[in-house]
Amino acid sequence: MASRRQKDSSDGYQPLFKSFATDAIHVGSEPEQWNSRAVVPPISLSTTFKQHEPGKHAGFNYSRCGNPTRSCLERAVAALDGAQHCFAVASGTAAILTIAHLLKAGDEILCMNDVYGGTNEYFSKIAVEFGLGVSFADLTKLEEIKAALKPNTKMLWIETPTNPTLKVVDIKACSDIVHTHNKDIIVVVDNTFMSPYFQRPLALGADVCMYSATKYMNGHSDVVMGLISLNRDDLNERLKFLLSALGTVPSPFDCYMCHRGLKTLHVRMKQHFRNAMAAAQFLEADPRVDRVIFPGLPSHPQHELTRRQCSGCPGMISFYIKGKLEHASTFLSSLKLITLADSLGGVESLAEHPASMTHVTVPENERKELGISDTLIRLSVGLEDEEDIIADLDQALRATEGPIEQ
Repeated sequence: MASRRQKDSSDGYQPLFKSFATDAIHVGSEPEQWNSRAVVPPISLSTTFKQHEPGKHAGFNYSRCGNPTRSCLERAVAALDGAQHCFAVASGTAAILTIAHLLKAGDEILCMNDVYGGTNEYFSKIAVEFGLGVSFADLTKLEEIKAALKPNTKMLWIETPTNPTLKVVDIKACSDIVHTHNKDIIVVVDNTFMSPYFQRPLALGADVCMYSATKYMNGHSDVVMGLISLNRDDLNERLKFLLSALGTVPSPFDCYMCHRGLKTLHVRMKQHFRNAMAAAQFLEADPRVDRVIFPGLPSHPQHELTRRQCSGCPGMISFYIKGKLEHASTFLSSLKLITLADSLGGVESLAEHPASMTHVTVPENERKELGISDTLIRLSVGLEDEEDIIADLDQALRATEGPIEQ
């Protein structure tokens, strides 16, 4: 189906992708693919499939290698990403693992220094044990990319916006730099925060786009899954082999659930953006808050880049509360509507403390350098009524004004 952008833009951001909602609802769900003409793709639980004759099957032979329910999801995601190929995997971490296996011992990964704690942990504590070189740089500074590239650099890992300090990386500029240096360097973008509704990395020069589909793609906090999209046929064949060989595949039921969640992605992301903007503006104006980080605010250092690169912003906000750790802890424990929990991207609002939760495995000196302090709080703004979200933030902030227990 069509993937051209709509003509109308909103507030200076890139235009939305044409037919996004139509593709999300219909691609992969065509009733004609089933004899029953089922409007909702069935869950195919079979682990094995009858063959016409030895080595000749009807598209599926063993569920680790391919599954009808998984195929429906993969085709839908490929359409939304503007991709030729897509793979669903067991988790976002499984996506990282599988993509990293495209490399061999002695190859180097250049990674954004501010990334999800699990990404940092896998690269710095596991991948290096298997002979991969890993270096970190601030990819928002293009001169750092040029200085960090080595003869054996084989992969550039971009996360944008970053987790948890929401830095925005120029995907096209980074891709142009590394591909000029060596056209064979694989540029990977973790697009978990933006989703394809707001950002299409493959159209900006990336070779691979990946997600923790646990977050916005599924959107209901009830599935753990990863997704990998790409256009390169050579990488597609290698990843297809790796998924089967490594066994990093999801269950058919989880694929069904994620595909179901995907059909409302466009509706959810619009409301996440609206609610997050309202919450960010409230927090920025509040004297109990030191600084708000939200790419949709003009105060964000890469606000203009965000508008040039994206169609909008997700529900992610980070902010520094005034005071110290005790003030952050009091705020978080005082929330009533917003839930203190890991993860993000669900319909419910969540809050967490990166230094002691999602990024606790990052060494303290690195956290300090990245700005992950004891007073940093990350919000995943959900789909509740805007007034209720702001009221909860306000009452939790008021709780920090009284005596703080030491």
